[in-house]
Amino acid sequence: MISEKGTFHRALSLKLPKGQSAFLWGPRKTGKTTYLKDNFPDQTRYNLLETDTYLRLSKEPFRFREELLALEEKGALHLPVILDEIQKVPSLLDEVHSLIESKGWSFILCGSSARKLKQTHANMLGGRAWRFEMFPLTSQELGKEFELLTALNRGLIPSHYLASQSSRALKAYVQDYLKEEIQQEGLVRNLPAFARFLDSVSFSNAEMVNYSNIARDCAVDSKTVAGYYQILVDTLLGAFLEPFRKQKKRQIISATPKFYLFDVGVAGFLSQRSLQTNRGYEFGKAFEHFIFMELQAYRSYREKETHFSFWRTKEGLEVDFILNRGEIAIEVKAESHLGSQDTKGLRAFMEEHHPHQSILVCQEPRLRKLESGIVVMPWKAFLNSLWGKEIF
Repeated sequence: MISEKGTFHRALSLKLPKGQSAFLWGPRKTGKTTYLKDNFPDQTRYNLLETDTYLRLSKEPFRFREELLALEEKGALHLPVILDEIQKVPSLLDEVHSLIESKGWSFILCGSSARKLKQTHANMLGGRAWRFEMFPLTSQELGKEFELLTALNRGLIPSHYLASQSSRALKAYVQDYLKEEIQQEGLVRNLPAFARFLDSVSFSNAEMVNYSNIARDCAVDSKTVAGYYQILVDTLLGAFLEPFRKQKKRQIISATPKFYLFDVGVAGFLSQRSLQTNRGYEFGKAFEHFIFMELQAYRSYREKETHFSFWRTKEGLEVDFILNRGEIAIEVKAESHLGSQDTKGLRAFMEEHHPHQSILVCQEPRLRKLESGIVVMPWKAFLNSLWGKEIF
């Protein structure tokens, strides 16, 4: 839903008690800076994307403390102090730590990657800052503005979803950020190999990772590929989904994870996918990816300690998402008319693990419950139930 300011009402609730600091992480252009301007309009802020601010504070980090003390003396300091793109000057975290301890001040530290901070052994404030995360838009945030095929093609980065020329916006994002800026941050040295890796990842998105095949495609070794995946995870550009490991009768795959890029539109652009209708194999992959995005965002925004995994047997039976220790099983199908073959994986999982809920998310028009106990949910009904706190 678009606010009076022309921005979206985000599901994130970043409310801090007096004296409490926070990290706000999220990929570039997901709306972190806009959110902070909307929700903390009068606070003292620094943006390290501004060249003069970056140069001043990277050369002499102590100036940050001196400037804030001067503002306090004039009565012009407004807490919490917002520091945007904190990963660009990791040494500022020592100044932040000092001011938290000596003055009791609060800070919101915003960034798109904690990887550089970890690599430089930066001061992560020892638990003095809560962690929050910003994701691309969700169906609940878009409300009446949400349209499924548009979301799957353009993705849910705010400016991409609204763009009249979304393919140009996606191209610029991939070229200027995913490739060049990652190299500029010193995260990869061999940019051509990393570019080939991104292409390979997009084609295997939402599937089990095969390090050897991707290494062969990229002309690097498997260890390098594993490192590239970790870069995507650390920069919040993707997430692993681990296999469900509770084994009973059937032989299950318990070592190979799946990988999902952070945005369905970015994944589609990298694989040169263009969906014209809501059917077919490519639509099904994108549809599953979108549901994963919704589950992730809901878990984070509602602060749920829910563990996600997938279940797959060596015979090929599969359930897309298993919640916690098998309490909830969710299968995603693109079909609008389901047959017995579409419920085979869920029925096998139910036979062995007896989940409390078994849900098949699909494009059927009406909610119904099968004799097996599986609830067939139209995708809109599922999302309403999810954000209405009825699923978990």
